Amino acid sequence: QLNRSIAVARDRHLLGQGILGTAFDYDIEVVTGAGSYVCGEETALLRSLEGLRGMVTARPPFPAERGLFGQPTVVNNVETLANIGWIIRQGGDAYASIGMAKSRGPKTVCLNERFVYPGIYEVPLGTPVDFILNEIGGGMKTKKAIKAVQIGGPLGGILPNRLLSTPLGFEELDAVGALLGHGGIVAWDDSVNARDIALHLFEFCDAESCGKCVPCRIGCRRGLELVRRMQRQSSAEAMRRDVETLTALCETMKYGSLCAHGGGIPAPIASLLLHFQDEMTAVVDSTQNRGRS
Repeated sequence: QLNRSIAVARDRHLLGQGILGTAFDYDIEVVTGAGSYVCGEETALLRSLEGLRGMVTARPPFPAERGLFGQPTVVNNVETLANIGWIIRQGGDAYASIGMAKSRGPKTVCLNERFVYPGIYEVPLGTPVDFILNEIGGGMKTKKAIKAVQIGGPLGGILPNRLLSTPLGFEELDAVGALLGHGGIVAWDDSVNARDIALHLFEFCDAESCGKCVPCRIGCRRGLELVRRMQRQSSAEAMRRDVETLTALCETMKYGSLCAHGGGIPAPIASLLLHFQDEMTAVVDSTQNRGRS
């Protein structure tokens, strides 16, 4: 659809050289990415567009100073660009009238397949999270209560059921250790163990790390190994040490990683340790292990 729209614009001389007979040149090219998660980070995205491996680069210089092919580059996501036309037509005041506090305008959210009505929806910022989950999404397909949700992608903090009345806003979610991010919402019921969520997050983090910096490249793998060990840990004292090691590892990743991939994964892990401590630190019954051996 986007390529068709671009073709129409070129036919009408709204794109290309000498637009509408003026000296103004402007064009649009659609480039399909290779599916790398880390290419959502702006410097990795620009490297990918240059035909290089998608890896983050240190900043400064920022892309606005030296970006694509060494030229000043502005990087925006599709949602931002999609709002521009509406703002131009309706005015900035109309846009600012939507939302609450410092979170203004609409936000697209995406509900995962576990909801009765999964899909993408646009809601005003400030809408309570539980309204989105239950009134728009219809609740869980299993008819069970929502145990926890993760908002904003795999680097977003995880909210337990008791915090689901939190408004969908930047400061409001940040205050409870969560993240608005791209608005994707993944929910679980009580059939999912918190430690399995932690394992999934570290598997994802390990697989998608670009490998540029040591805290992320090594930290993701060590975190994965730690959580796997915690799943079969039978000693309470050893579990305590594992949690301490995991906490220290996450702190190193948070402050030492080059981009938000390694720096962000500690947030959901910290949420799980805070809100689901019993599940995260439960030890395996060693007598059952001996019985199975």
